[in-house]
Amino acid sequence: MTPSPSPGDNKARAAVLVLLAIGLASTQDAIIKAMSGTYPVYETMLIRGLTSLPILGVWLAYTHGLRTLLTPLWLRILIRALILCTAYLAFILAIAAMPIANMVAIYFTMPFFVAGLAGPFLGERVPYYRWIAIVAGFAGVIVMVRPGVQAFEPAALLALYSAFGYAIGQMMGRDLAQRVEPLVIANWQNAVYFIFAGVIGVIAQASGFAGESHKSLAFLTRPFVWPTLPDFLLLSAVGVLAAFAMMSFISAYKLAESNFVAPFEYSGMIWAVLFGLLFFNDFPDFWTWSGMAVVASAGLFMLFMDRRARFQTG
Repeated sequence: MTPSPSPGDNKARAAVLVLLAIGLASTQDAIIKAMSGTYPVYETMLIRGLTSLPILGVWLAYTHGLRTLLTPLWLRILIRALILCTAYLAFILAIAAMPIANMVAIYFTMPFFVAGLAGPFLGERVPYYRWIAIVAGFAGVIVMVRPGVQAFEPAALLALYSAFGYAIGQMMGRDLAQRVEPLVIANWQNAVYFIFAGVIGVIAQASGFAGESHKSLAFLTRPFVWPTLPDFLLLSAVGVLAAFAMMSFISAYKLAESNFVAPFEYSGMIWAVLFGLLFFNDFPDFWTWSGMAVVASAGLFMLFMDRRARFQTG
């Protein structure tokens, strides 16, 4: 019998997996942003899903069998996948109009949504330090987006909804990864993304509406365009990246506590700045750097205090 990994081994593997997942997801985001000026959002999602489906399906069939998809928790997984799907749609629509660094920094308000909603939805007591972190985190977002000034980007509201939707998905899935094989969750999630993209495409084509006044709206309503071979390969690569990123994320949170894994997700800000500078000539200004620093500091403070409180209570 193969011995179970020690807790230390689990934490090391979890850290490596979440760093890998962030790198894969960040690369995926950069490709989507590059394609958002040419192709509609539903087309990028369809190609992504078309590529991911066989990878995840074969992986599941080989390791656990396709019958594991028929889990008693399928409805809960389905609802969670639908919520995550709308959050992902909001995320990539916002990426079309915003610098990646700004978008990713706003996304990192997600832990604050989780902390704030834990009280009313899960019946958990929200300690004072979490409220401090929540207020500080959203203050950082206000510094970045500067509502009321000419520089304000309405797509920032999509970014905030994305963080909210992912927070709901994380709360719903807190114990799913312990009760259901991660590959089962990933297959359900990817299938929902694919079907949802098809529905969005049908609605967009039937409406005949083509909004060019805003980059996010244009990305949503643009007519279908047959991709060139290089573009098709890039969009297919998004599916491969998404498949492995999903599995890496789910596995990381299965191997170690969320308050250990979550801080490593802030490496996404490094990738966002790097890709923005290299490929889109986007370099964060003073206000963006300041807001990013506040959001990251507030999130890390909350995680540190959570860990200390758990240690003190045994």
